[in-house]
Amino acid sequence: MTMYELLTIGSCLTSVANLVWIERQLEDPEVRAHPAARELETKRRLSKILASLAFVMLAIPAFGRDGFGTWMFVGLVAGAVGDAALLGRGARAFMIGLGAFLVGHLAYVVGVAHVVPPAKWLGAAGLGAMLPLLVATFAVRALWPKLGAFRIPVMVYIVAIVAMVVGAYAARDQLAHGTMLAIGATLFFASDLAVARDRFLARDFTNKLWGLPAYYLGQLLIAWAIR
Repeated sequence: MTMYELLTIGSCLTSVANLVWIERQLEDPEVRAHPAARELETKRRLSKILASLAFVMLAIPAFGRDGFGTWMFVGLVAGAVGDAALLGRGARAFMIGLGAFLVGHLAYVVGVAHVVPPAKWLGAAGLGAMLPLLVATFAVRALWPKLGAFRIPVMVYIVAIVAMVVGAYAARDQLAHGTMLAIGATLFFASDLAVARDRFLARDFTNKLWGLPAYYLGQLLIAWAIR
Protein backbone atom coordinates (compact mmCIF):
# COMPACT_ATOMS: atom_id res chain seq x y z
CA MET A 1 0.00 0.00 0.00
CA THR A 2 1.44 3.37 -1.03
CA MET A 3 1.66 6.44 1.18
CA TYR A 4 -1.03 8.11 -0.95
CA GLU A 5 -3.41 5.22 -0.35
CA LEU A 6 -2.66 5.19 3.37
CA LEU A 7 -3.31 8.92 3.63
CA THR A 8 -6.61 8.83 1.74
CA ILE A 9 -7.93 5.82 3.65
CA GLY A 10 -6.73 7.22 6.97
CA SER A 11 -8.28 10.60 6.18
CA CYS A 12 -11.63 8.97 5.38
CA LEU A 13 -11.74 6.79 8.49
CA THR A 14 -10.62 9.61 10.80
CA SER A 15 -13.18 12.00 9.32
CA VAL A 16 -15.96 9.42 9.70
CA ALA A 17 -15.07 8.80 13.34
CA ASN A 18 -15.16 12.55 13.96
CA LEU A 19 -18.44 12.86 12.06
CA VAL A 20 -20.14 10.17 14.16
CA TRP A 21 -18.90 11.81 17.37
CA ILE A 22 -20.24 15.21 16.28
CA GLU A 23 -23.58 13.72 15.26
CA ARG A 24 -23.80 12.17 18.72
CA GLN A 25 -23.23 15.54 20.39
CA LEU A 26 -25.79 17.25 18.17
CA GLU A 27 -28.43 14.75 19.28
CA ASP A 28 -28.49 16.51 22.66
CA PRO A 29 -31.08 19.35 22.61
CA GLU A 30 -29.02 21.35 25.09
CA VAL A 31 -25.98 21.16 22.81
CA ARG A 32 -28.04 22.22 19.78
CA ALA A 33 -29.38 25.19 21.71
CA HIS A 34 -25.90 26.33 22.76
CA PRO A 35 -24.10 28.98 20.65
CA ALA A 36 -21.24 26.50 20.18
CA ALA A 37 -23.58 24.32 18.10
CA ARG A 38 -22.81 26.46 15.07
CA GLU A 39 -19.14 25.52 15.32
CA LEU A 40 -20.08 21.85 15.70
CA GLU A 41 -22.27 22.09 12.60
CA THR A 42 -19.35 23.53 10.63
CA LYS A 43 -17.12 20.69 11.80
CA ARG A 44 -19.83 18.19 10.85
CA ARG A 45 -19.95 19.54 7.33
CA LEU A 46 -16.18 19.61 6.99
CA SER A 47 -15.78 16.05 8.30
CA LYS A 48 -18.36 14.71 5.86
CA ILE A 49 -16.86 16.53 2.88
CA LEU A 50 -13.35 15.32 3.73
CA ALA A 51 -14.52 11.72 4.17
CA SER A 52 -16.29 11.78 0.79
CA LEU A 53 -13.39 13.49 -0.95
CA ALA A 54 -11.07 10.77 0.35
CA PHE A 55 -12.86 7.84 -1.29
CA VAL A 56 -13.07 9.76 -4.57
CA MET A 57 -9.34 10.49 -4.47
CA LEU A 58 -8.57 6.83 -3.74
CA ALA A 59 -10.33 5.81 -6.97
CA ILE A 60 -8.76 8.39 -9.29
CA PRO A 61 -6.46 5.82 -11.00
CA ALA A 62 -9.57 3.98 -12.28
CA PHE A 63 -10.88 6.97 -14.23
CA GLY A 64 -10.23 6.64 -17.95
CA ARG A 65 -8.62 3.21 -17.66
CA ASP A 66 -11.60 1.34 -19.14
CA GLY A 67 -15.39 1.46 -19.19
CA PHE A 68 -15.71 -0.34 -15.88
CA GLY A 69 -13.28 1.87 -14.00
CA THR A 70 -14.59 5.10 -15.49
CA TRP A 71 -18.26 4.43 -14.73
CA MET A 72 -17.48 3.21 -11.22
CA PHE A 73 -15.49 6.38 -10.60
CA VAL A 74 -18.45 8.44 -11.83
CA GLY A 75 -20.60 6.55 -9.31
CA LEU A 76 -18.25 7.47 -6.49
CA VAL A 77 -18.28 11.13 -7.51
CA ALA A 78 -22.09 11.10 -7.61
CA GLY A 79 -22.05 9.61 -4.10
CA ALA A 80 -19.85 12.46 -2.88
CA VAL A 81 -22.29 14.96 -4.44
CA GLY A 82 -25.14 13.21 -2.63
CA ASP A 83 -23.23 13.43 0.64
CA ALA A 84 -22.84 17.17 0.19
CA ALA A 85 -26.57 17.53 -0.56
CA LEU A 86 -27.52 15.60 2.57
CA LEU A 87 -25.64 18.10 4.70
CA GLY A 88 -28.96 19.88 4.58
CA ARG A 89 -31.82 18.53 6.68
CA GLY A 90 -34.94 19.45 4.70
CA ALA A 91 -37.05 17.67 2.08
CA ARG A 92 -35.33 19.53 -0.79
CA ALA A 93 -31.88 18.45 0.39
CA PHE A 94 -33.15 14.88 0.74
CA MET A 95 -34.50 14.82 -2.83
CA ILE A 96 -31.29 16.26 -4.29
CA GLY A 97 -29.27 13.72 -2.33
CA LEU A 98 -31.59 10.91 -3.43
CA GLY A 99 -31.17 11.98 -7.05
CA ALA A 100 -27.39 12.11 -6.80
CA PHE A 101 -27.21 8.66 -5.20
CA LEU A 102 -29.58 7.32 -7.85
CA VAL A 103 -27.19 8.59 -10.53
CA GLY A 104 -24.36 6.94 -8.59
CA HIS A 105 -26.11 3.56 -8.46
CA LEU A 106 -26.96 3.74 -12.15
CA ALA A 107 -23.31 4.51 -12.91
CA TYR A 108 -22.29 1.47 -10.86
CA VAL A 109 -24.81 -0.63 -12.80
CA VAL A 110 -23.34 0.54 -16.11
CA GLY A 111 -19.83 -0.07 -14.82
CA VAL A 112 -20.55 -3.63 -13.74
CA ALA A 113 -22.34 -4.24 -17.05
CA HIS A 114 -18.94 -3.79 -18.72
CA VAL A 115 -17.77 -6.86 -16.79
CA VAL A 116 -20.86 -9.11 -16.84
CA PRO A 117 -23.85 -8.53 -19.18
CA PRO A 118 -26.98 -7.72 -17.11
CA ALA A 119 -28.85 -10.67 -18.65
CA LYS A 120 -26.42 -12.99 -16.84
CA TRP A 121 -26.50 -11.26 -13.45
CA LEU A 122 -29.06 -13.44 -11.70
CA GLY A 123 -27.37 -16.63 -12.85
CA ALA A 124 -23.88 -15.40 -11.99
CA ALA A 125 -24.96 -14.00 -8.62
CA GLY A 126 -26.67 -17.28 -7.69
CA LEU A 127 -28.44 -17.50 -4.36
CA GLY A 128 -26.66 -14.32 -3.29
CA ALA A 129 -29.12 -12.37 -5.43
CA MET A 130 -31.87 -13.36 -3.01
CA LEU A 131 -30.37 -11.31 -0.16
CA PRO A 132 -30.89 -7.79 -1.59
CA LEU A 133 -34.23 -8.82 -3.09
CA LEU A 134 -35.58 -10.12 0.22
CA VAL A 135 -34.22 -7.19 2.23
CA ALA A 136 -35.69 -4.73 -0.28
CA THR A 137 -39.07 -6.46 -0.07
CA PHE A 138 -39.19 -6.19 3.72
CA ALA A 139 -37.95 -2.58 3.56
CA VAL A 140 -40.70 -1.60 1.11
CA ARG A 141 -43.37 -3.20 3.32
CA ALA A 142 -42.13 -1.22 6.32
CA LEU A 143 -41.61 2.06 4.49
CA TRP A 144 -44.64 2.14 2.18
CA PRO A 145 -47.20 3.62 4.64
CA LYS A 146 -44.72 6.36 5.60
CA LEU A 147 -43.42 7.44 2.19
CA GLY A 148 -46.27 9.68 1.04
CA ALA A 149 -45.11 11.87 -1.86
CA PHE A 150 -41.73 10.10 -1.85
CA ARG A 151 -43.17 6.73 -2.93
CA ILE A 152 -42.23 6.85 -6.60
CA PRO A 153 -38.67 8.26 -6.22
CA VAL A 154 -37.90 5.90 -3.34
CA MET A 155 -39.18 2.87 -5.29
CA VAL A 156 -37.06 3.83 -8.31
CA TYR A 157 -34.09 4.24 -6.00
CA ILE A 158 -34.63 0.82 -4.40
CA VAL A 159 -34.77 -0.88 -7.80
CA ALA A 160 -31.50 0.82 -8.76
CA ILE A 161 -29.62 -0.15 -5.61
CA VAL A 162 -30.86 -3.75 -5.71
CA ALA A 163 -29.66 -3.96 -9.33
CA MET A 164 -26.30 -2.52 -8.26
CA VAL A 165 -25.85 -5.08 -5.48
CA VAL A 166 -26.90 -8.02 -7.66
CA GLY A 167 -24.51 -6.80 -10.36
CA ALA A 168 -21.65 -6.58 -7.88
CA TYR A 169 -22.36 -10.15 -6.74
CA ALA A 170 -22.43 -11.31 -10.36
CA ALA A 171 -19.02 -9.72 -11.05
CA ARG A 172 -17.44 -11.18 -7.93
CA ASP A 173 -15.54 -13.93 -9.77
CA GLN A 174 -14.66 -11.79 -12.77
CA LEU A 175 -12.59 -9.16 -11.00
CA ALA A 176 -9.33 -9.30 -9.08
CA HIS A 177 -11.03 -7.62 -6.12
CA GLY A 178 -14.56 -8.78 -6.86
CA THR A 179 -15.29 -9.94 -3.32
CA MET A 180 -14.27 -6.52 -2.02
CA LEU A 181 -16.62 -4.88 -4.51
CA ALA A 182 -19.49 -7.17 -3.43
CA ILE A 183 -18.91 -6.40 0.26
CA GLY A 184 -18.72 -2.67 -0.50
CA ALA A 185 -22.02 -2.78 -2.41
CA THR A 186 -23.66 -4.67 0.47
CA LEU A 187 -22.47 -2.12 3.02
CA PHE A 188 -23.73 0.70 0.80
CA PHE A 189 -27.14 -0.99 0.68
CA ALA A 190 -27.12 -1.37 4.47
CA SER A 191 -26.30 2.31 4.92
CA ASP A 192 -29.25 3.26 2.69
CA LEU A 193 -31.51 1.25 4.98
CA ALA A 194 -30.22 3.34 7.89
CA VAL A 195 -30.97 6.56 6.00
CA ALA A 196 -34.48 5.35 5.12
CA ARG A 197 -35.17 4.30 8.70
CA ASP A 198 -33.96 7.66 10.01
CA ARG A 199 -35.96 9.63 7.47
CA PHE A 200 -39.26 7.71 7.51
CA LEU A 201 -39.51 5.37 10.50
CA ALA A 202 -37.49 6.33 13.56
CA ARG A 203 -35.15 9.30 13.69
CA ASP A 204 -32.44 8.55 16.25
CA PHE A 205 -28.68 8.44 16.59
CA THR A 206 -28.38 4.67 16.22
CA ASN A 207 -29.14 5.05 12.51
CA LYS A 208 -26.09 7.24 12.08
CA LEU A 209 -23.99 5.14 14.47
CA TRP A 210 -24.01 2.18 12.11
CA GLY A 211 -25.20 3.80 8.89
CA LEU A 212 -22.36 6.30 8.45
CA PRO A 213 -19.50 3.80 9.02
CA ALA A 214 -21.24 1.26 6.77
CA TYR A 215 -21.58 3.83 3.99
CA TYR A 216 -18.03 5.12 4.06
CA LEU A 217 -16.47 1.70 4.49
CA GLY A 218 -18.60 0.49 1.57
CA GLN A 219 -17.46 3.35 -0.66
CA LEU A 220 -13.84 2.83 0.37
CA LEU A 221 -14.05 -0.86 -0.54
CA ILE A 222 -15.63 -0.03 -3.90
CA ALA A 223 -12.93 2.57 -4.56
CA TRP A 224 -10.20 0.11 -3.64
CA ALA A 225 -11.75 -2.72 -5.68
CA ILE A 226 -11.75 -0.72 -8.93
CA ARG A 227 -8.15 0.51 -8.71
